[in-house]
Amino acid sequence: MRPLLLSIALGALVAPAHAQSLEVIGYSGYLGEWELTATVTETAPGRKGYFGPLIMKHVGLCTQDGPEEKSGEIHLEISAASSRLDATLSVAGVECSYSGRLSDSYTGTMTCPDREAVPLKLWVK
Repeated sequence: MRPLLLSIALGALVAPAHAQSLEVIGYSGYLGEWELTATVTETAPGRKGYFGPLIMKHVGLCTQDGPEEKSGEIHLEISAASSRLDATLSVAGVECSYSGRLSDSYTGTMTCPDREAVPLKLWVK
């Protein structure tokens, strides 16, 4: 019985740590016409890098046939020391970069190739 208890205790000590998940919500565009939602998971336990799928939904008034939706992926790095969030968003084959500073939300701009940079606010829970 003792060897069994010892092996169970040792197994618990070497079990991998569970990766932490975060919810990300945000609004992009000058009028906040694009809503962004994502659930991201730590890329390595204990680090501040996260990755996961995202959905961007057009919530502006100009939608004719219902809201347009685009899916993609987001990779983000959070720096608590500098209150900064840096991200790479890949949506519909276009890779964009984002850098924001924390106030009540992470506020910054999203830059995509061959397009004007647009405001993006993100909240991370």
